[in-house]
Formats: sequence, C-alpha cells, structure tokens
Amino acid sequence: MASLLFRWSGYVVQNLQVFNLQVQPVRTKYADWKMIRDLKRRRTVKQYAVEKLRVNSLRKNDVLPYEIRELASQDIAAMPLNAHLTRTHKRCAVTSRARGLVHRWRLSRIVWRHLADYNKLSGVQRAMW
Repeated sequence: MASLLFRWSGYVVQNLQVFNLQVQPVRTKYADWKMIRDLKRRRTVKQYAVEKLRVNSLRKNDVLPYEIRELASQDIAAMPLNAHLTRTHKRCAVTSRARGLVHRWRLSRIVWRHLADYNKLSGVQRAMW
C-alpha cells in the first residue's frame, strides 16, 4: 500500500512539473508546528479537566480508604500525558517563541520591543529622561 502511494505521489509531482505548476505550502494562522502541537495539548487538557479534577479530589482525600485512593491514582495514571496542564507552554502569538514572553500582550520580548519602537502597542510609552 505504501509503495503504491509513493508511486502515485511521484506521478503527481512529475505531472505538476510537466505543466509548470508551483506547489505552495498550506498556510495556517499558526506560526509553526510547535504552536499547533501546543494547541492540541490545550484541547486535550480542556477535554479531561472536569474528570481529572474529580478523580484527583478522590485521590487526595485523606478520609477515604486507601483502596479507593489507589484506584483514583490508577485512573489518573491511565489518562493521556497531554491531559496534564503542565504539558502546555505559553508561546508568542506571532513567532511561537517560548521564552521571554511579555504576558500582558502574549508577545515575545523581541516582537514586543519591535512593535513598541514603532508605537504599535497601546499603553506602551518609550522611556524619556
């Protein structure tokens, strides 16, 4: 099946070259694949949030018997890894850079400085002394 698909894709590429067609990459509103991966993780966290909160409250309850708390721990362990909030990461909305984020504007420090220099951000004023 894979070899048939590979031959067919080669056939399509050859025909595109014959007709002088340019293959353009598909553009999305996301900067790169890291941003898309983080979005998928956020959706998974949202999907499992209510169930995880319920099971976690059972797991941390000291009044309940040990067996019930152990079953709750197993349920938490059985959830997907991307269901945990710690797997998500804040990223720049423009460049998808993960470090140096100015949280109020959701921009990295580099993009924020560039936009602030050209007076493109509301509420930002250059230092004058």
